[in-house]
Amino acid sequence: MARRERFEQSGTVLGRKDLLKRLRTNPPLIDGLIDEKKQIGTNGIDLTVKKIEKFVSEGALDLTNNKRVVSKTQKLVFDNEGWIHVIKGAYKIVFNEVISMPCDLVAFARPRSSLLRSGASLETAIWDAGYRGRSEALLNVHNPFGLKIKRNARITQIIFLRLSNPNNKAYNGIFQGENLS
Repeated sequence: MARRERFEQSGTVLGRKDLLKRLRTNPPLIDGLIDEKKQIGTNGIDLTVKKIEKFVSEGALDLTNNKRVVSKTQKLVFDNEGWIHVIKGAYKIVFNEVISMPCDLVAFARPRSSLLRSGASLETAIWDAGYRGRSEALLNVHNPFGLKIKRNARITQIIFLRLSNPNNKAYNGIFQGENLS
């Protein structure tokens, strides 16, 4: 029985009860939810669209990050009714919600099935233990007719997993605190 209890404590996906508990901590696991009833699911939390940007320059990656260049983007403008129509291509999404990862969790996100069924996909990086910020994702529109997205649309579900051994050191990369100002 002790072996099973240990398994349930680490390496498991947080369920609704644990998510609600973590949302009440200081800082909350996620701050700035638009509508808790609609965004908090059984196994994860939906993140929503704050802004959409198109890429306007190339990026560069290397082993040490000494020559890393993050691609420049240009913000797209929602129309008077809060919609943006994006054509086939790649876009950067900035989420409304601020994520504050404790050192005992890591997170992944998957696109909502409605996005996939509309001919688009969403890619995210891993949310490292100790990260805090308003995260970004890559929207790929494959549908030749494009996609309409409304401001604050639920677009992806973030899923949190307990680490078997909490980290002693929090994430301290260049994206710590991103999009908070």
